[in-house]
Amino acid sequence: MTTLALKYRPRLLSDLVGQEGSVKALANALKRAKESGKIHQAYLFAGVRGTGKTSTARILARALNCVEGPTATPCGVCAPCRAAEQPDSSLDIVEIDAASRASVADARALREQVQTRPAFCRYRVYIIDEVHMLSTEAFNALLKVIEEPPPHAIFVLATTELQDVPDTIKSRVQIFPFRLIPVGLIEGRLKHVCEQEGVTAEGGSLRLVAEAGQGSMRDALTILDRVIAAGDGRVLEEAVREQLGIVSAHRVQGVMEALAAGDTATLVDHCRALAEQGADWATFWRELVLAFRDRLELEARAGRGPQDLLRWARMLNLLLGRERDLRDSSLPRVVVELALVTAAQLPHLVPLDALVSGTAPAKPPAPPAVPPPVPSRAPQAVREPEGPARKSPQPGMNEGGPPARLPVAISPLEHPHPVFRPTEDPVPPEGLRHACSEALRQALGLSRTLGTAPQMATDLRWEPPVLRFRFPANVRQTVQDLERERANPHLLAALATVLPGLKEVDIQYDGPPGGSEKERPEDRLRREPAFQELLRLTGGEVVEIRRES
Repeated sequence: MTTLALKYRPRLLSDLVGQEGSVKALANALKRAKESGKIHQAYLFAGVRGTGKTSTARILARALNCVEGPTATPCGVCAPCRAAEQPDSSLDIVEIDAASRASVADARALREQVQTRPAFCRYRVYIIDEVHMLSTEAFNALLKVIEEPPPHAIFVLATTELQDVPDTIKSRVQIFPFRLIPVGLIEGRLKHVCEQEGVTAEGGSLRLVAEAGQGSMRDALTILDRVIAAGDGRVLEEAVREQLGIVSAHRVQGVMEALAAGDTATLVDHCRALAEQGADWATFWRELVLAFRDRLELEARAGRGPQDLLRWARMLNLLLGRERDLRDSSLPRVVVELALVTAAQLPHLVPLDALVSGTAPAKPPAPPAVPPPVPSRAPQAVREPEGPARKSPQPGMNEGGPPARLPVAISPLEHPHPVFRPTEDPVPPEGLRHACSEALRQALGLSRTLGTAPQMATDLRWEPPVLRFRFPANVRQTVQDLERERANPHLLAALATVLPGLKEVDIQYDGPPGGSEKERPEDRLRREPAFQELLRLTGGEVVEIRRES
């Protein structure tokens, strides 16, 4: 059974699709050869697979040896033309697979064979496919004969890796590039094949097949052959998507809209559905990137502002940057989910000019409220003493002094760590220290060593909405982590669980003995209201402060 790729293989230069430049050059060369009797004897066809290199080499052999030739339109009925249809049975058309005959011994044998005159035809044509596979010694052996071949010999080299062919060979041949075939031309060719085969095709099914060919006509015809078999003689869009692992356009559009809206929950649902369908993640990623590219083009043509265009461009750039990770990862679903969730947040970042001008949203989303303790199967909360004082010391309370810790309600089912009740004003100093220490130890994403800072403070005051720390001057290096993280949203959120309404953390230092310490420039910067507002709006933090000389 003949496949479609072989059945509809080009047999004339005019049958080649998408290679107009090379076709025109070869046709003119054949016309001049007919008039002058002279023709160049070494050619190199370079391009990706399935674009017609070997087919063009066979067509050139027919055109040179046709009884009416050299001509760009061989008759197809004479003995040389018929012999070119089956090169293996022709003595004067020699096809060599360089991938299997790459040694210097093979090249030397070919060099000796070239001296033999053609048996029946005008020229003896040597077609060397995948010529880049020849060894360096083999190229050197062929170099002289390609530069000065016998009058009856024509060399046609074909390669998919032009960069691997030595420059010494390139300088002695005429190079014809074979480009990727546009999708529209492949689709038109597929429609012609379906009409010839009596096959019906649904809507955009052939477009999907053409895109899957990725510029290769042979690959597209091979896919079409498979799809026709799967559809019982019809080309169905659903069969194409199933055979190629292509995700539905509706799904891709849904993912793109969820990205634009920042809906991470919907994105996770889409990824779960794709996993259940057994979708190929690399194919889905390619479809999504192409859809984003089309959307970016629409936004640009619609005259959107630079901020809108940059948001779409940044999302597209992020998706492209994860393509290699997706190919190399053993967990492609995790790579996809991480990239989508990250990209979903890009459209909602506050523009820098809005932060500078003060037109940014008033405040970021508030941290989630702490859920109430679960009453069932949970230890009883430590209750505060009712009345002025307790007569006898209790666990967790210093005798004759204030309580060592604030009331705690623990729910082992929902919270692995203690959840503190908000403090009341006024708060005993020791209770405030302990509550702040515990809250800082439980702060997400921060070092647990921050919990020691409240115990080192000489003065700790809660003056809503500001929590004020005062430290000795000699512990500045020790508490520098707290100073650096003072505007971190995670730190403020953790302290707000015990100090409702907390907006700012103020840090001061005692002057050194015998004098007052000069205020540092970074201290003034940290107290600057505009700077603190910028940190709060962006969720940023001070990593390093440098003095410019």
